[in-house]
Amino acid sequence: METMCKAQQIREKMKRGETVIGAHTFYLDPSITEALGLHGFEFVWIDGEHSAFDKGSTLGHIMAAAAADTASIVRVPWNDQVLVKPVLEMGPDGIIFPMVCTAKEAKAAVAACMYPPKGVRGFGPRRANKYGAVSNEEYLDCPEKGFLRIVQIEHVDAVHNLREILEVEGIDFPLVGPNDLSASIGHLGDTKHPEVRALCEEVVRICKEMGRPFGVSLGAGDREAIEYWLDKGVSFMGCGDDISYISAGCRATMEFVNGLMERK
Repeated sequence: METMCKAQQIREKMKRGETVIGAHTFYLDPSITEALGLHGFEFVWIDGEHSAFDKGSTLGHIMAAAAADTASIVRVPWNDQVLVKPVLEMGPDGIIFPMVCTAKEAKAAVAACMYPPKGVRGFGPRRANKYGAVSNEEYLDCPEKGFLRIVQIEHVDAVHNLREILEVEGIDFPLVGPNDLSASIGHLGDTKHPEVRALCEEVVRICKEMGRPFGVSLGAGDREAIEYWLDKGVSFMGCGDDISYISAGCRATMEFVNGLMERK
């Protein structure tokens, strides 16, 4: 294993109090991930929960991230060891577990990532051990250091249970999902509602008290939210996705062109 892999670089940067900035991808073409990385994003969030990704396309994006020298962070569809295992064999730099609400669920997430006796992961790395170029002895010495284990806090129950979740050994940090969090208290889509913001600030307060980094997933055009979370000292921020970036570019171009045509 490399002495300072992407996951370790991200951990070190967060320890220094710096913010790691990334983008989400939903389209299947891996060149999108490569382009996002080449434009400066420090990680690409490969969304296996809300997109049409299969195993092959997920692997393509992980490899594209490596080509662009950016971290590949895969959100799996659910906290299920059967879904997690093949992704881990692809060698991503991090795994995001959606909708983790209890310490028990956090323990299940960690167990899915760890080999016995620490967990239940079956052995069969492929790209993760560089196709055998890294010996099994070397790989087994520190596989858990090679990727991030991130739990999404996107339900009011998760906020209430956050201390217990963060006490689970093996969790790197929690990540707020504002949309589902707002839905859990009856304000779907209103991520800036005072009650939603109060829950977000509770997450921030607990993480700071426990000395833990924390992350958030945001939309590309929501500059107020980006500024809000940066002011809170967010450690890991996904701000925008390929669909939004393309849509924003299309709208801006058409507004400009239509404006010119209307003046003629």
